[in-house]
Amino acid sequence: MKKLLCLFMATVMLLGCFGINAFAKAEPDWILELAEKFKDGVGPEVNGIKIDYVSYTPEKLKSGVKYPLVILIHGMGQGGKEREQIVNNNFPAFAGKEMQSRFTNGGAYIFIPRSDESKNPTGTWSNDEVEPLYEAIQQFIFANRSHIDTTRIYIGGYSMGGKMTIKMISTYRKMFAAAFPMCPAYIPSDAQLEEVADMPIWLSCSKYDILAGYYVYGKDIWEQICRITKVPGNCRMSLLGKVCFPDGTKTDSNHHVWFASSNDMFAQDGGDYPNMVTTDAKGNEVKLVYPNGLISWLCSFTSSYSGGDVEKTNLVEENDSTVLDMGKRMIKAIKFMLRDTLKAFNESHFGNIDLKAGLDWSK
Repeated sequence: MKKLLCLFMATVMLLGCFGINAFAKAEPDWILELAEKFKDGVGPEVNGIKIDYVSYTPEKLKSGVKYPLVILIHGMGQGGKEREQIVNNNFPAFAGKEMQSRFTNGGAYIFIPRSDESKNPTGTWSNDEVEPLYEAIQQFIFANRSHIDTTRIYIGGYSMGGKMTIKMISTYRKMFAAAFPMCPAYIPSDAQLEEVADMPIWLSCSKYDILAGYYVYGKDIWEQICRITKVPGNCRMSLLGKVCFPDGTKTDSNHHVWFASSNDMFAQDGGDYPNMVTTDAKGNEVKLVYPNGLISWLCSFTSSYSGGDVEKTNLVEENDSTVLDMGKRMIKAIKFMLRDTLKAFNESHFGNIDLKAGLDWSK
């Protein structure tokens, strides 16, 4: 255990030396104003754990009309105190007027739970929190049953929240109509993905993210999805290069791919999101045409879920990564990033001269 902790600390120090930050800068005022519209709640206790959350209810609910529910799961480092899960990740943007107007019936409930890191210092979103999170979601659905469309429940999360997204959909498959894991820090088992083989999944990650990017986890996950899914035309992957904000300025870290998702995959002017290419699981490029992005994709899918308890699988503890595995993946990712950088430099300056010098980059 001491060796693993030393490796973890060494990795953190290495990331610091490269200026790589897992967290975003402070949110602009308009995001903080939207965050104030989220109300506090707490789920029932399950095995000694309660999941607190913040939620947004569509404004001016119409009688007899039901709205989708979107569940957003934060990453490591944003669960230390209450309401921290909507700071520095742009999640409140989903409650903005423009974003809300794109959902079915002109609005959506937003549910953002928190993993209390003060009680779970070894990490975010442990296996013990899967069932308490499920019960918190169930409680919220029941409390808003007259206006939540249970056939349109969507879930997404970034980094460790992406890991929790995969665990939730593979454990409680029937509850969710579609999922959008963002730079998930996790490699699911084939059994987990086979459980959701009929589910539309939109994966996003950056090839320059050494925390949980394409070469660390995303490439392997996407290859699994392409191999296992029964709905390849409905599954997508958005691969980003250098990660930018919607206005084109660079973020603090290439780990911050959630800014693309929280802006519905479009730039600030409604054009292509900077440095991003989207493909489906058939290998076809998907051209996103404003305003049909992530939200319209989500709302095009429904489930047969009508509420109530969902049968639980036994897949929650499948394939958990170790710190050692994470470290190995990061080192491998750095190698591939160097390869891509050298290749780009070679092509732009030397007309694609062979600079490999006998190195086998495939290993």
